[in-house]
Amino acid sequence: MTAPLAIAIIGRPNVGKSTLFNRLTHSRAAIVHNQPGVTRDRKERVAELYDVPFRFIDTAGLEDKPEGELETLMLAQTKAAIAEADVILFVYDARAGVTPQDAYFAKMVRQAGKKTLLLANKCEGKVAHADLAEAFRLGLGEPMAVSAEHGIGMGYVEETLLTYVPEVAAVEAAAEVASSEEEAAPEGAQLARMEIALPEGDDDLIPLDEEELSLPIQMAIVGRPNAGKSTLFNQLVGEERVIVSPIAGTTRDTVMVDWHWQGQDFQLVDTAGLRKAAKRRPDQLEGLSADETYRAIQYAQVVIMLMDANQALDKQDLQIAAHVLEEGRVLIPVLNKWDLVKDKNAVRDEMQHKLGYSLAQVKQLPLVTVSALNGKGVAKVMQEVQVAYTQWNRRISTGQLNRWLEKAQEANIPPLVNGRRIRLKYATQIKMRPPTFALFTSSNIKALPDSYMRYLKNSLCEAFDFQGIPLRLSLRKEKNPYHTKS
Repeated sequence: MTAPLAIAIIGRPNVGKSTLFNRLTHSRAAIVHNQPGVTRDRKERVAELYDVPFRFIDTAGLEDKPEGELETLMLAQTKAAIAEADVILFVYDARAGVTPQDAYFAKMVRQAGKKTLLLANKCEGKVAHADLAEAFRLGLGEPMAVSAEHGIGMGYVEETLLTYVPEVAAVEAAAEVASSEEEAAPEGAQLARMEIALPEGDDDLIPLDEEELSLPIQMAIVGRPNAGKSTLFNQLVGEERVIVSPIAGTTRDTVMVDWHWQGQDFQLVDTAGLRKAAKRRPDQLEGLSADETYRAIQYAQVVIMLMDANQALDKQDLQIAAHVLEEGRVLIPVLNKWDLVKDKNAVRDEMQHKLGYSLAQVKQLPLVTVSALNGKGVAKVMQEVQVAYTQWNRRISTGQLNRWLEKAQEANIPPLVNGRRIRLKYATQIKMRPPTFALFTSSNIKALPDSYMRYLKNSLCEAFDFQGIPLRLSLRKEKNPYHTKS
């Protein structure tokens, strides 16, 4: 099977492109808001229609005369989406009718020479019966009356997109030939019906654990506004994939791309900058962006927390880092704009000390310094990502854990409680990603002090080199085999 067809959704602001994107991808991946210009970068997502994969691309609203640098960059992103698309969905607002802006950009689409479907959106209620004839002057064919918000007309759009898939088109052509032969065949002749289906792959079945490890690593870049997240994102993927601007809050939506680095597949996610909740604008748009960022952390496996090396470590940085660790994700703290720092040793030591003191739940986080603008240090970031990700996926045998537990208790004897010493009997790993361990005892589990649990956790980190990895350690009471319920 070849790569999925790329479907770019094009149109002026507020015609419903992101709503259509969410409808076609069966998701809420794109932020939908009544404020024009919410979408700035092009956002991609692979989704299936009738078991056939498509790559859908949401784009920024088109402006015929960009008023500033940011608008010019948004237009460049949309033109890039048009260039890489196999099929274009040109969307206009049927309620507003065809505008000069629609006509201007329809000409751009016609010049691209791509297959295009013209969608008259917001055709719900009485609007669905409005005269759509004026749309013919756009030169993009017959308009399809749809309502992305209510799902009206979407079945016809999806079926039309299927006809552009070479495999499906070939099957349909064969079905038409079979149908014509059936009509010419003697009465009573039975021909098997041909169903639309993609050719099956010849990949062998892979055991579940190996299959999981072969899947792309989900990696998100997070941080405060203007830390350089989009610059690092572009440096990693090797192209101007997202807009970079000195204006704080340029990135509003999460942008995910498939990326390959040294034999490993990644799904790399750029996110909106996270400010303190008290400083967010009251228009709810920034709140929606923040929700998308936290959702990206939740689904990530590795999180790069980018910080500006020329600014003091802020409480917001520490809150973001703590949230990542609470989610059990691999955290890679990265100091950006390192080329602008004068006293590098002092800054590095101060940042390392604050991180170690404030994030005591993990030991020795790998602090990496980079200059995302010129790419210096980016390779080091990826080296740390691979090392930490491998540790995050480790499984320690029960025999190794019990030998460690015995030595740990010999080095630091558990405390006495009511004149009796607590004895930890055995340990086992019950989960990976993050590594999660259970300790069993016949004593009262509430009697073991938190300080001793911290000692065990630190000892476990050192013994098995889990430095910088968020471990989870729980105490469980061993069941008495001689106890019977009355």
